[in-house]
Amino acid sequence: MTTIPRAPQVNPLPAQTRYTGDTLQGVPVISHLAVSDLAPGQRHRVYFQGVQMGTGQHWYVPVVVTKGSRPGPCIALTAGVHGDEVSGIDAVQRVMAQLDPTAMAGAVLAVLGVSRPAIELTRSLWPTAQQGGLAFDMNRVWPGDETGDNAPARHAGLLWNRLLINNVDAVLDYHTVTTGSAFTMFCFADLRQPAIRQMAELLPVEQIKDDPGLAGTLETAFVDAGIPALTLEIGEGRRFEPQKIALAVEGSLNVLKHYGLIEGPMGRTAADGGTVFGNALATVRATTGGFLELLVGLRDRVIPGQPVARQRSAFGDVVADYHAPVAGEVAVVARDALCEPGTRIVQILHQQPPAAP
Repeated sequence: MTTIPRAPQVNPLPAQTRYTGDTLQGVPVISHLAVSDLAPGQRHRVYFQGVQMGTGQHWYVPVVVTKGSRPGPCIALTAGVHGDEVSGIDAVQRVMAQLDPTAMAGAVLAVLGVSRPAIELTRSLWPTAQQGGLAFDMNRVWPGDETGDNAPARHAGLLWNRLLINNVDAVLDYHTVTTGSAFTMFCFADLRQPAIRQMAELLPVEQIKDDPGLAGTLETAFVDAGIPALTLEIGEGRRFEPQKIALAVEGSLNVLKHYGLIEGPMGRTAADGGTVFGNALATVRATTGGFLELLVGLRDRVIPGQPVARQRSAFGDVVADYHAPVAGEVAVVARDALCEPGTRIVQILHQQPPAAP
């Protein structure tokens, strides 16, 4: 069992779960969560009251807290930050189904659909009515702002301040690649930090990118707050990939065992699966419009100059050939045959040498 030093509260709130008095389909609604005052040895199912819509109603986020009968850390599993990335929701549901609150320590906080309007429309970005229909990337607004100038920032602020930051000790954030592409079983993790490296190496993923983090992502917001977190990418958007979901579940249970929430032997880890590590993603983008023929697939090893794709016009003429810029392993490929200029065709995970002093 690994002990997690508790991060300081960034936005201290009363240690009390606040119920609004409303219910949705028999499920109580809360506006604040304090895991500490939930009954131990039980599974608690609630809706978290998120940001208001233009009509004054709220977006409600499904939340499950499985609280063990013994003290221990609280691990958060968050999914659905992007609305077309559904495999993470399925993976978290499957993890929670395997937990017995009477036999575990600590708590697992599952947030099963952060970006509610985007999920309803199976879209990556959060749609708003601002300026006739702006859309926002929910994974560029964390830790949010309850008084911000758009609904996604306010929604993130509510979740951050009233649901997440004062409860959790470590976080797994589940994603997939967005619609139109395919991803390997992939992990973004800041491996400079020992606690995050430990979590990442417990995952039987295909590839791990040593990643310092991107401002505005949920993962980076937690890391900046002193809470270990990483991002797990489970293949393609809009559909379930059962084999990759099973790997995500196995790795997630490994993390819970690592922190002493549940008992049992470890499953497969990065060491067992031949995980490839890198610190950079080289992106090949379309330079023109046309129909795409991929010449490589996920996990293919490539060398500099190797052909990776060819593009043809509507008449069938070859209008562009694309080549690998680096040596590495293919992590992302386009799934849409029709490519506009600028479309991501291929991404290659590779090891970039350190910059010269």
